[in-house]
Amino acid sequence: MTVPAEAAHAVEVLRTTTAVRTRSAVLLDRARAGESRWFTVDDDALPRAADDVATLTRTRFPDLDIPLHSRWRHFEAGGVDRRAALDALLGDVDTPERARAMIDLTVVSVLLDAGAGPDWGYVENGVRYTRSEGLAVASWHAFTAGAFSGNADRPLQVDAAGLCALTVEGLAAALQVGPANPLVGLDGRVHLLRRLGDALADQPEVFGAAGRPGGLFDSSAAPSGAVDAHDLLVTLLTSMSRIWPSVNMIGDVPLGDCWRHDAVGGPGLTAGWLPFHKLSQWLTYSLIEPLGWAGVTVTGVEALTGLPEYRNGGLLLDTGVLRLRDPGAAERAWTPADEPVVEWRGLTVALLDKLAPLVRARLGTDAARLPLACVLEGGTWAAGRAVAQRLRDGQPPLSILSDGTVF
Repeated sequence: MTVPAEAAHAVEVLRTTTAVRTRSAVLLDRARAGESRWFTVDDDALPRAADDVATLTRTRFPDLDIPLHSRWRHFEAGGVDRRAALDALLGDVDTPERARAMIDLTVVSVLLDAGAGPDWGYVENGVRYTRSEGLAVASWHAFTAGAFSGNADRPLQVDAAGLCALTVEGLAAALQVGPANPLVGLDGRVHLLRRLGDALADQPEVFGAAGRPGGLFDSSAAPSGAVDAHDLLVTLLTSMSRIWPSVNMIGDVPLGDCWRHDAVGGPGLTAGWLPFHKLSQWLTYSLIEPLGWAGVTVTGVEALTGLPEYRNGGLLLDTGVLRLRDPGAAERAWTPADEPVVEWRGLTVALLDKLAPLVRARLGTDAARLPLACVLEGGTWAAGRAVAQRLRDGQPPLSILSDGTVF
């Protein structure tokens, strides 16, 4: 498909974290000036939110040896070392193949990591895991059982054939979904993974002849032994853009997690678009460790943004940094495309950049020792979950209708 030059340039601009940050900052400046229809900002509440995050971080990591915010934290749920278990299952395969398998697992697990809903859980050895941890544990077991492989002789991989053959019934069985254990957005997750299968098959130059996410190791990382985090993100956005529901497009190019907000502005065809790329950035954060285990250095991690999802955003609402102009807005359900949700997410990105230095100051450290990825892990995500549990039995402050591909 040939994309007109103006459209191609607009898409390129929107696939940068610079666009995420600068356009989110526009919404923050506007809300601070009292011009938002939906939110007010109380900057005096930021220090109190930083206190909460720093206190919880100290509790969770007394020595401040904080790992990256990554899907691999969820694979450690229940104190189980599932990386070691996967290493054992892989046996004596060489380092590149071990990296490909770890990347395969990371990609499929992250793409399954949209909100599970309040009623779903996954039982492993008598222990029930819910939400993100549950989806991580469930996807780990599905992967090790060969659920995403199209090659019966090579179950420990994700490939195009396996994903394209995935069914709702098959994924439901793998995730223990049933009438008494419903998962939000099950159909959407299946469609997303099947579209991923098509994308993998169509791009052997990126994903190899077998069409594996792990092909990223060979095409993006292994040749030089180093990869820039933003370059990796752009590779993911470019090669996987077609997997996202094609509601948001410039011309014929799907934008993915990029939404309309008229106050954002911008030149040309980018006007009014606010990108987030939450799952793609979460995936980039989550690939850093498996690449590192294979000897690849990932640089420029600080270019990535905070993740605009309901834990980080919920922390800001629940600590009073953000306030709804109409409290009744919390009583209705919204879609990801609705302006208050788009604005909430943009304000979350911008305010996380303001919150992080305050947290570091309270912990007596700096950005070099505590990058944003560690502030999130320490951190804002956990604090958002804790306050939501305290106030609403874990539910977010705004109700979002999810199809399993955004939140």
